[in-house]
Amino acid sequence: MELAMIGLGKMGLNMSTRLVRGGHRVIGYARTTASVDEAVKLGAEGAHTLEEVVSQLKAPRIIWLMVPAGKVTDDTIEKLSTLLEAGDTIIDGGNSNYKESVRHAAFLEPKGIEFVDCGTSGGIWGITEGYSLMIGGKAEVVERMRPIFETLAPGADKGWGYVGPHGAGHYVKMIHNGIEYGMMQAFAEGFSIMKAKKEFGLDLSQISHIWQYGSVVRSWLLDLAARALDQDKDLTDIKPWVADSGEGRWTVFESIDLDVPAPVITLSLQTRFASRDAENFTARMLAALRNQFGGHAVQKSE
Repeated sequence: MELAMIGLGKMGLNMSTRLVRGGHRVIGYARTTASVDEAVKLGAEGAHTLEEVVSQLKAPRIIWLMVPAGKVTDDTIEKLSTLLEAGDTIIDGGNSNYKESVRHAAFLEPKGIEFVDCGTSGGIWGITEGYSLMIGGKAEVVERMRPIFETLAPGADKGWGYVGPHGAGHYVKMIHNGIEYGMMQAFAEGFSIMKAKKEFGLDLSQISHIWQYGSVVRSWLLDLAARALDQDKDLTDIKPWVADSGEGRWTVFESIDLDVPAPVITLSLQTRFASRDAENFTARMLAALRNQFGGHAVQKSE
């Protein structure tokens, strides 16, 4: 099949490369010439405007978006809606909010342009390991795209699937990321506790490798933890500042809307916020209160 990949960041480039290697024709487009040139080096064809993208594809066209969620996705879909024709399909493979995906599908429907929301997991390793794809939209449209999903996934019959109507793909990916937050937090806390047990002199890298085989907690995240500890056992070169993509927040909002308790995911998100607070006024206030009511000593800032 042939398709265009809009957005050639690391993941977009890797996905394009995997598709090209799988025998698909890919038109790569990004805002920067350097990104397009890189895609061409990796086997794709290049385009420098959305108009070029559309003109190089035969109808019915397939456009895969890998651009930042929010305004960039909105603007790109709005522009494409003026260039595409009835029967063409836009696949949003980024991390859009599922409510936005429902809105995008409704916006495109009167124009006869199909919309598919594809939650995509796999990160930088997807090019070799394959991507986990959680797909929402019309079942018959998704079925037509089967060769693309089979190529991107770890296998033709594993790691991908149609999960429901418009919005369902990004909804499942949102929950996936919320779970990921909690799992990552548990690993981080466990290794931190072991590191603090100085008298045992525990080798965290060694322990991570022990756990990789036979352990209940063995997982890809553990494999990545082992890799990180092999590279730097004390993680001294990494600043303790943790970002969030937004999907963890949306998962917490959803748990509130549905009255479903999610304390682990919620706390893991709050911990990420705390990591970014160089001022940490909360901790300063706690120390001040202990000093006020109990005379407990406080440490002065240098």
